[in-house]
Amino acid sequence: MLNAPAFIAALILGFSKSGFKGLGFIHVSLMAYAFGSKASTGILIPLLIFADIFAIIYYRKDVNWKALIRLFPAMAVGVVIGVLVGDKMSSEVFKKVMASIILVSGIALVVMDRMQNDSVPKNRTFANIIGLTAGFSTMIGNLAGPLANIYFLAMKFPKRAFIGTVAWLFFFINIFKLPFHIWVWETVNRSSLKTDIWLAPFVILGFVIGIFLIEKISETLFKKYIIVITLLGAILILL
Repeated sequence: MLNAPAFIAALILGFSKSGFKGLGFIHVSLMAYAFGSKASTGILIPLLIFADIFAIIYYRKDVNWKALIRLFPAMAVGVVIGVLVGDKMSSEVFKKVMASIILVSGIALVVMDRMQNDSVPKNRTFANIIGLTAGFSTMIGNLAGPLANIYFLAMKFPKRAFIGTVAWLFFFINIFKLPFHIWVWETVNRSSLKTDIWLAPFVILGFVIGIFLIEKISETLFKKYIIVITLLGAILILL
């Protein structure tokens, strides 16, 4: 049943896809409140892909394919692991593990930035760990955003390259997730798609508002926003 939290979640989802990354914990929580944890993942995935399409069109020239290709395989493996264990891990354990990883990674990101350390982000092991964890978390609860933020901030991408690369990455990974939601978890169905149709206009509205605002934010302010929202998201997920 549609309610205010669902419409607000759709609005925030579109807003986040415009470039204000790290807000996933808000629209995920609101959707879970409105529809239940597992059912909400099936409603979210088509909306995420819908919003991804707007993002990749708008940022089609701002993508670092090398970084995307480095991260995607590990994320895909993480998704498969998430499919296999998704029904077995309790939500409480998952939230605590994910929040702890994000929090520690976020603190490490701040330390690396202050030390001007460029060696860690280029390390294949670092990319694989982030990719596996992000893939697992995006399948279980659509909470990979903070981890992707950590990786691409560590790569020191400028604002538009950061947003564009993340947009393309999640477009591919959400397409990859879709068959599992349809045929394995069966969370995407006629009922969920009808709900998506009602929520889609709010996704568009959020995206348009976000695009208007993101162009007015400086590189420095954008970087600070991503770090703060990533750490805040980890704390809120933990609580």
